Order: sequence, then C-alpha cells, then structure tokens
Amino acid sequence: MTLKAKRAMIDWDQTGISVARQCRLLGLSRSSLYYRGGRDEGREALEYRILRAIDELYTARPYLGRYGMTDALAQERGLHANPKRVRRLMRKLGLEAVYPRPRKGTSQAGKQGCKYPYLLRGLEITAADEVWCADITYIRLYRGFMYLVAVMDWYSRCVLAWELSNTLDCGFCVDALKAALSTGRRPGISNTDQGSQFTSEDFIEVLLEARVAISMDGVGRAFDNIMVERLWRTVKYEEVYLRDYQTPGEARVGLGRYFAYYNHLRRHSSLDRRTPANVYGLAAPSDGQTLLAMPPAGARIETGDGRSVAVYAAVAPVALRAPFATAGVTLPMTTVPPYSRQETVQSMGTT
Repeated sequence: MTLKAKRAMIDWDQTGISVARQCRLLGLSRSSLYYRGGRDEGREALEYRILRAIDELYTARPYLGRYGMTDALAQERGLHANPKRVRRLMRKLGLEAVYPRPRKGTSQAGKQGCKYPYLLRGLEITAADEVWCADITYIRLYRGFMYLVAVMDWYSRCVLAWELSNTLDCGFCVDALKAALSTGRRPGISNTDQGSQFTSEDFIEVLLEARVAISMDGVGRAFDNIMVERLWRTVKYEEVYLRDYQTPGEARVGLGRYFAYYNHLRRHSSLDRRTPANVYGLAAPSDGQTLLAMPPAGARIETGDGRSVAVYAAVAPVALRAPFATAGVTLPMTTVPPYSRQETVQSMGTT
C-alpha cells in the first residue's frame, strides 16, 4: 500500500480511535501523515523553461559546457541560473559538452619500464640545448587516427625531429630521438612523460649512450611538460583541424610542410618576435627556394627506406609503418609541400 493510500485512510472525525492509534494500525509514521511538501509552482515553471532552453542551445552548439551554457542562457534567453544549477539540469537531460578529450594509452607506463625523477622543478632554462622535451599526440584522420611524436628544444621551441606512426610501439619515438641527436647537438636534460614508449629500454639506452640526464613528468601532471603541450595545441589549431586529413599520406605531407613553416617563419612573442630556428641557430633551407614556394615539376617525397613517391600522388604506405596498410590518394596542389620531405628533414637538422 502506498503512502498516499495510507494517508487517505485516516479518519480525522473518528472519536473511538485516535489518530495516533490509526497510524500504528496502518504502519504509518505520524511525521509522514502531517508532512506537506513545500511545492513552489513558480520555481518549477522556471526550471522547465531553463530545461527547454538548454536543450535548444545544446542542439545548436553542443560544445557549450556549464559555464558557456550559463552565459548563453543569460545573454540569449534572459534566464539567469548559476553554473551548479545548469550542470544539474544538463545531467538531468543527459547532456555533456563535446570537446577533445585525452585518450588513454600514450601515457601508460610499461610494467618493466625505467622511471626517472622530474628534474625541471625550479630550474630556470635560459639557453638552447639545456632541455629537450618529447611527447606523443593523436592526429585525427577522416577514418581513424595516427600517432605523432616530436622532439623539441624547450628554450627555443624549435622542433628538432618528428615521426608519424599507426602503432604505439617505441620504434618511431626512438627514430625521432636518433634523428634529433644526429645533428651533433645534444641536451643536458631530456624530459618526457612516463609513457611506455619513453620508459622503454630502447629509448633510455639512446639517451644514456649520449650522456643525457633523464627527467620524467609526475603521473597526471601535464604542466610538467608544458612546452610540448603548447606545441600540440598550436599544431592542431593551425594545421590539423583546418586541413582535415583524409589519409596518412596527406597527414605526413601536411605536417612536414607545417613544421618547416613553424620553425623558420612563425614568430613567437615569447622569443621577442623571432622564429624558433633563429633562436636555436638552425639554418634555413639552402636550395634557393622560399619555404612557401611550389616544388618543381616531378618533385618526389623521399621516405628514407629506399622508396619515394611523387608529391602529387602521396601514397599512404609511405606514411604508415605497418607493412599491411595500403591506401592511396591524389593530393590537390594546395597540399603539396614546398620541397621534398628529405629536404625538409635535412633543413630541420633531422638527418
């Protein structure tokens, strides 16, 4: 029997049986009998209006979180609610802001990996080659994604080497590190996160042979490697999200062109409006072409493994490391790099 039914059975005019006795017979507490909910119809009507407005605004702009939704409700609908209330109502509707979230996997430490303490806390970095940093990020494609690793000089923000892979093995990270060290310059400290790629024996061995001090971020502390995190934001907002790569081949061509631009042409306010290559002392390309010039007819992309393809028909296998991956695409002229990838790598000091 429901609480409402029990309350309806109480006979208030019964003189032979007291109300307390009736409650005991019905198994009803007296507090439940006398309780009257304080219903505020005006408040309920306002909440329904806010719910409808949230649903409409979210449909139009699904990236709005609780703070953005709070502002939109006030500015566009004249409905004022604090962020806590907006969050509660969004949860009630089952809504959640759509935005890029970190994927699990790139920062998972290996069980047998070598871990080192974080050495940059309180350290003032005032010159190039004092600290290098490296990290992995996801590059989205039309179908699926790739993994991008970059080795960067902390002080100058210069990208010394980068590699793409369709797997998270440590091989492409080791290749990028070796390419950066092949210039003859080496850092005092190398800082990475505790991902299994950077704690692997192969990666650690290269650093130990080069006599480089090893530093690793604390678990869950993205700000410990803030410079490379800023690089990822710049690369994605200025290149990846605008280009909408369809294939791994397009990603390799586009990123090769962008990193050449980033190093030699993109000025940084934190570097007194100088370019990373200028601060690091990296020479500009010596082929007589500008970084934004179109390549000569018949130019080819050298993949470094004995194969090459024309820039107007970049084939996916040159960008994938797995031997079974096959796909092809013909690139429009707007996505053609200014010179071959081999020349790009040489200009960045990675070969």
